Amino acid sequence: MHKNIGILLAVLCLMFLNSCQKKQSFPSNSKKTIVVTTSVLGAIVKELVGDKCVVNVIIPNGLDIHEWEPSAKDTETLLNASLIVENGLGMEGGLSKTLNQARSSKVKIFTASKYISIQKVGTLEDVHSGDPDQKHGAADPHFMLDPEAVKEITKALANTIKGEFKIDLSSNAETLTTKLNTLNSSIQGQIASIPERNRKLVTGHQSLGYFAKAFGCKLVGAIIPSLTSQAEVSASELAVLKTLILQNKVKVLFTETGTPAKVAEALALESGVQCVEINTHLLPEDGSYFTMMKNLTATITGSLK
Repeated sequence: MHKNIGILLAVLCLMFLNSCQKKQSFPSNSKKTIVVTTSVLGAIVKELVGDKCVVNVIIPNGLDIHEWEPSAKDTETLLNASLIVENGLGMEGGLSKTLNQARSSKVKIFTASKYISIQKVGTLEDVHSGDPDQKHGAADPHFMLDPEAVKEITKALANTIKGEFKIDLSSNAETLTTKLNTLNSSIQGQIASIPERNRKLVTGHQSLGYFAKAFGCKLVGAIIPSLTSQAEVSASELAVLKTLILQNKVKVLFTETGTPAKVAEALALESGVQCVEINTHLLPEDGSYFTMMKNLTATITGSLK
């Protein structure tokens, strides 16, 4: 009798422990996971959501976002996201296949370019650089360099997250908008200090279109006359660019990630201009969009005065 009672108690204890383990094991993470394609866009998303969502950036900071391709693990990360935030307009060329796969799998995707005023690629008025993107009026994906565009994206993303996940980010969005207004005013003041005749830009590829339009600069051309750094450089296009540099009395050639260094140096030497490196897709050590934009503006302003 006592033996049977002992066995019964042992069984009850095991059942109790098993019940506790089921309740305590593998605690669920209630936070939604937002996967962002680029580090610059990711910096804004992180400021917007704070600690209310988990934010992961898929393309490592500093790599060429036009040509980067995902690994199997990266693909899995994207397919398991609660929300994907992409730039759009072909900016993440190497990710297009995986992003389409995510769409087919019904993963929610926020495309930033859908919420701004799209600008066509172009250079100085009546100047034709030989850029096929300019000829065909291609949409420019480099809008993150315009704080006004980032404000629109911030508002739209906050609304999307509230609609999808019932997370209210209005306070964060308001704070971020104020910071973007301050940044915009600061950049305008700095660019205004450059003599108007010097506000002419030649870049590694067509990356400063929105920046130029927003702050009163003029685009003369690019070493890679395309929206993507993956395009090839031809001798005839470089000859056109050299002529434009001389005709417009350009002072500086701005290079960036993906710019062929030897080509840039040779062109600068032949044209009698200075090569200066800028970061249009690379976040600084503090990971801040605002620091990146301040550094970019300071470099452009200091070089063109």
